[in-house]
Amino acid sequence: MSYKTYEEYTQPFVDEIKSNYLSIIENIGEDPSRNGILKTPERAAKAMQFLTQGYEMDPQKILLGAMFEEDYDDMVLIKDIELYSLCEHHMLPFFGKVHVAYIPNGKIVGLSKIPRIVDVFARRLQVQERLTHDILECINDTLQPKGVAIVIEAQHMCMMMRGVQKQNSATTTSGFRGEFKKQETRNEFLKLIS
Repeated sequence: MSYKTYEEYTQPFVDEIKSNYLSIIENIGEDPSRNGILKTPERAAKAMQFLTQGYEMDPQKILLGAMFEEDYDDMVLIKDIELYSLCEHHMLPFFGKVHVAYIPNGKIVGLSKIPRIVDVFARRLQVQERLTHDILECINDTLQPKGVAIVIEAQHMCMMMRGVQKQNSATTTSGFRGEFKKQETRNEFLKLIS
């Protein structure tokens, strides 16, 4: 999985979104010909294509491309994975950390692929609850491990900049499958990420 560079943007997409941003800028009362804003519609369109490129990516293909047979059956934990996504309700950012663990069942995956899966699902319009579920189920269905666990801790700009304006609030979501449904295994995971 590679991220888009400015040279790789889809020009018809950029042109369409650019015209929409131009209308927004005009409708909020700003002068679109002002020097600092002149190129904003195109930059914003490219940013939106980058921030939503997860729709073009296949997370299962990413995992399958780096899956290896290995006789290892203890927990594999990747923690503190940076998360940046857009709330589907207000299209404002939410950001935080993701912790993912799995217990292999004869197969492991390249460690960098777990953060890539996080990015694939985060680079779509999202709610944190579905993001948690999507990552969990993708890993569970593709790797078919003995168990999978995920915890996402995030701050939502839609709660911080507008609405209730609670700057110190954070949201935590979690999901557990297989062996992580057992209290002992779950507690070990939670202790390791705390």
